[in-house]
Amino acid sequence: MTMVSGAQAAGWTDERVELLKKLWMEGLSASQIAGELGDGVTRNAVIGKVHRLKLSARAKPTNTTPRARPAARPAPRRVASPSAGMSHVSAKSRPASMPRPQVMGATALAMAPEMEVDLYVAPATQELFIPEDKRLNLLQLNEHTCKWPIGDPLTKDFYFCGQHSLETGPYCEFHSRRAYHQLDKRKR
Repeated sequence: MTMVSGAQAAGWTDERVELLKKLWMEGLSASQIAGELGDGVTRNAVIGKVHRLKLSARAKPTNTTPRARPAARPAPRRVASPSAGMSHVSAKSRPASMPRPQVMGATALAMAPEMEVDLYVAPATQELFIPEDKRLNLLQLNEHTCKWPIGDPLTKDFYFCGQHSLETGPYCEFHSRRAYHQLDKRKR
């Protein structure tokens, strides 16, 4: 059984090729040309024949009515509400009457100088003081020592806590509270 494509079924006669060239140069689309040629010629058959004939230059399409662009919608307003227990540093906020600037493209994420941002400042935590003789390196750790890393691993001052770890995990009581803090029930 032989497969016959749409182009072979319709047959590209010299008259059809001339009509294709004429319609292509007039600016008709491949779909419109396929409709004019009829007899099972598809849009894809027209596109394939155009490429094989290397027809590239063509007139502007006859239906070049410019599309009406929709009006730009204003960006939605986002209001950040500070959570309880978090300390925020608030800069001056934009007055409600001041409109947002309309931006397009890659500038949409650009910060305007008049826009201010609320920053979250994490509360400072006190680190547990470990005497130098109790500090451990990686090779000194075992199943009973706290494995909380302290400092930058790329410096010679890096060490592990080394206190006695809890039975329930790899950290001492102090570092377990820092690592496994309970979520506030209101936030769940």
